Amino acid sequence: MSDPTRTSQSTRHAAGPAGAAARTPATAVAPTPRRPLAAAFRLLLSAAALTGLVLAALSTPSPGHLAASFTAQTALALALVSAGSAHRAWTGRHPVSPRVTGALLSYVVLAALVHHVLPPLLPAAPPTAFTLPAAAPTTAGTGAVARALLLAVTPLAALADWLLLTAPRGFRLRHVWQWPAYPLLHLCFALALPVATGAPSPRLATALAAALTACLLPLITLAIDQVRPSPRLHNNRISPTGISPLK
Repeated sequence: MSDPTRTSQSTRHAAGPAGAAARTPATAVAPTPRRPLAAAFRLLLSAAALTGLVLAALSTPSPGHLAASFTAQTALALALVSAGSAHRAWTGRHPVSPRVTGALLSYVVLAALVHHVLPPLLPAAPPTAFTLPAAAPTTAGTGAVARALLLAVTPLAALADWLLLTAPRGFRLRHVWQWPAYPLLHLCFALALPVATGAPSPRLATALAAALTACLLPLITLAIDQVRPSPRLHNNRISPTGISPLK
């Protein structure tokens, strides 16, 4: 009996469109299944990030400083990519590149860590351009809701999407040095032009802690992605038994 996974001699030496089609693996032409649950979750994630941005814009006296915030920029990018990913999952198209989704995941987690972890460790450190600008006294409640959405709900939802709705082992070692580029550039911008960000220049200890966190997060994310179990994703196979690509 011939092995259907092996390429025959006639197929290997075939030329033209027929030969190219014969050499194409079945996984490349198999339809991608629709995932309505993942689409709905990612649409809610996008809505949460956009709602947090709108509330933050309404509560801050300086929208320009909000636009320069690392948290606001990351939340906007996450909202757009999540909306596009939801559309792809709903229509059965191929998912967004792990290079993009992994970078946004590390960015939103970095923003949450800078907001929640660094102040207790460095209580004397002033707010930096990584965090949201302070809300006006008359809109303190709106600002608190915006911070909860952008710095708690959104990072946790992004982690849940990665762990529960995304196939593992999609990240690569080359991503480890690519992902920290944007946080480090933003940190240099905050150090060089603190007036443009609306926040004081971060102290040396704060800057080093943020830079170290930005470099370690991709390594931790890659390590977890390599060992985490695969979620139970619906797999639309042409051959349900998996014996051969086609029947």
